[in-house]
Amino acid sequence: MSVTRRNVLLGAAGSVVVLGGAKCSRAQPTKQPNIVFIMADDLGYADVSCYGRREYRTPSIDRIATEGMRFLQGYANSAVCSASRTALITGRYQDRLAIGLEEPLARRDDGKMPGLPPELPTLPAQLKNGGYATALVGKWHLGALPDFGPEKSGYDHFYGIRGGSSDYFIHNKNLWSQDELVDEHGYLTDLLGDHAVQYIRGQAGQRKPFFLSLHFNAPHWPWEGPGDEAEAKRIQGRLKDFDGGSMKTYGEMVTRMDYQIGRVLDALDAAGAANDTIVVFTSDNGGERYSDHWPFTGMKLELLEGGLRIPVVVRWPARVPAGVTNADQAMIHMDWMPTFLAAAGITADPSFPTDGMNLLPTLTADAPPVPRTLFWRYLNLLQEACREGDWKYLKILDSTFLFNVVEDPLERANYKDRRPELYERLVAKYEAWAATMLPLDPGAFTDGNIGRELPDHYGSTKLKNLGDWRD
Repeated sequence: MSVTRRNVLLGAAGSVVVLGGAKCSRAQPTKQPNIVFIMADDLGYADVSCYGRREYRTPSIDRIATEGMRFLQGYANSAVCSASRTALITGRYQDRLAIGLEEPLARRDDGKMPGLPPELPTLPAQLKNGGYATALVGKWHLGALPDFGPEKSGYDHFYGIRGGSSDYFIHNKNLWSQDELVDEHGYLTDLLGDHAVQYIRGQAGQRKPFFLSLHFNAPHWPWEGPGDEAEAKRIQGRLKDFDGGSMKTYGEMVTRMDYQIGRVLDALDAAGAANDTIVVFTSDNGGERYSDHWPFTGMKLELLEGGLRIPVVVRWPARVPAGVTNADQAMIHMDWMPTFLAAAGITADPSFPTDGMNLLPTLTADAPPVPRTLFWRYLNLLQEACREGDWKYLKILDSTFLFNVVEDPLERANYKDRRPELYERLVAKYEAWAATMLPLDPGAFTDGNIGRELPDHYGSTKLKNLGDWRD
């Protein structure tokens, strides 16, 4: 891996050793690895200390980085939650499914709610078929009962919240164990951490490997730290507390999540499972009000780099060398399905080809970066984006741009007129990709579209048969 001034500086800021050309000579594991996939909710790129956050420390997340690999070009599939989770669980662009087109998940004209079709060969379903025990602890947000749910899409076990958000203290009507509501008092981040630790302890000594998705609600609003139960009572369940939070509270939310992640790592150590367990930590999209996205601009709901670029750290002691910063390989949520299936030695379902890339050579063998083109679109502000190499095409309403996001991560200098051929080529690539996806639905609401009309030229075509992924 090339060592540049940029990744040396970022490595120093996060106390991560950057190794040039590091190779992993350790023996191949003799069994399928366990997989623990930890995802934060609305966490900005620089919201953990190994990516530069200065106001607080995240030693457990930093530990994953120092004992494994840190990516500097990790991307979310979308700038909003459900769409990114759709890409993660399917290994495909979320725009191939109705569930990936809208958020909040609004009732459609036919009275039905969108959701993840249960018949899909999802990541947990394929791992389950390959011999894994599977569990989701935390946030689902891919469709409601009775038609949709984690147990219908490949998870043996579920504990957490089904919707997009929850109060951290008042969750007696929002916390589920399997398909039953449970009434448990406590700070939600702690309850999820407790349950994840219990699950790992319960898997110790079992013959089956396990896949644990630990999807925290933190640091999504409402902004409540572990000592803020009085704040929960003040807002009385009004989840989007526009006058709530502070930098201090946000730091408490992130560091409490980091503490629970440390307990998960300790549980793996105690079970003797750490060496043969892949641990990933990342976020579903960029952050919000109190997040740090430096050196990028933009945030959640925007296709600027701050809305898409996310922290990604991976540890697998048996195969991934420690202390490596990968500054060159672009990667994205939908890559995890082919990567985990390859690590488990499971042949992917041929009827459901992935759009993602198998990262295993990158993680284990210091493979050279693979050139690729990535695409995004988002109904809010009619945004479009396409990245190829160092260059990115971006459209927001009627304004269009061409940025070099490596030399200009702030996305300030518009090269559209200086490099017209490159600009037109990326626009054409985007349009060709978009033509293979489902059309965006003007009837779908995003947070930014509630209460405003779309431009007349957008059209009014309603989607039909969107649950049929085989089309």
